[in-house]
Amino acid sequence: MVRLLVLPAEIEIEARVGQTVMQAAAASGLYWPSTCGGQGLCTTCLLEVIDGGDYLVEMSRDEVKTLTAERGASTLLRPVRLACQAVVRAGPLVVVSKAGVRAAAADP
Repeated sequence: MVRLLVLPAEIEIEARVGQTVMQAAAASGLYWPSTCGGQGLCTTCLLEVIDGGDYLVEMSRDEVKTLTAERGASTLLRPVRLACQAVVRAGPLVVVSKAGVRAAAADP
């Protein structure tokens, strides 16, 4: 398991190796903003990697293509990832920043 700290909410969860950041968040009962439902198309789930980026699998060509098409090539100069595409690999801690992450609303 890898610890995942989400700022600015300061929520810490555990992620299994091979899960995406978004999958780990959902498994922990968190809402992660997304428009395309985690298909890697919209960039709404874009996060900033603060620390531990080495514990995420490298960007795929599809992720690079989406980021470039939707946000421009200069986006790739920043430490950003799509939460639905950023796969966790072994490591102690990954720190990311994404506004809007919160506990999912309970079903009525």
